[in-house]
Amino acid sequence: MKFSKNDLLLYLVTDRRWLNGKDLSEEVQVCIDAGVTFVQLRDKDMDYTSLKEEAIKLKKICTEKHVPLVINDYVALTMEIDADGVHVGQNDMDVSEVRKMIGTDKILGVSVQTVEQAIRAEKDGADYLGVGAIFPTTTKVEAKNLNIHMLRDICESVSIPVVAIGGITKDNVKNLSDSNANGAAVVSAILASLDVADATRELKEICREVFIG
Repeated sequence: MKFSKNDLLLYLVTDRRWLNGKDLSEEVQVCIDAGVTFVQLRDKDMDYTSLKEEAIKLKKICTEKHVPLVINDYVALTMEIDADGVHVGQNDMDVSEVRKMIGTDKILGVSVQTVEQAIRAEKDGADYLGVGAIFPTTTKVEAKNLNIHMLRDICESVSIPVVAIGGITKDNVKNLSDSNANGAAVVSAILASLDVADATRELKEICREVFIG
């Protein structure tokens, strides 16, 4: 699946821990209807069979809504359910090897924290970069915090789109307006809300101002 940089505008990373027992696929459906433009299925604790079942449900929803779906880390699962792509981190598989495994038609996202990592990821076949953590985050407490200057440097070092991630909320996303990033990736800013649809719509409006103008 080919995608444009605007598909990264409001990028949802899933995390069942924020749902208080609500059904993930149903909540993602609501978020997409309210304006989410990209979905990453991320779950480090779910067994493969259960993750596959969840991925199939999300694939159906995302396909119907023409929203890209990528799977975090699981290349085999990406290929098995024909997801739109995969997202890998620096401590996961070699980016060039992942590209060989998924072919040229699927989306490959890579998490980076430095200019050097960004340049290497693009060279090895990444279609977009996830850069962070930009702000302190409770979702990945081990994540190294960057700053907006470093985000801008990374954006300027590559020709592929960049999505900022890490502690982004409706209150701080405007700080990214001069970063040259193409969008914001969020977890709790939407999924921890009492009304995910309202949270999505509000954040989408702000992201449009920040990243598109």
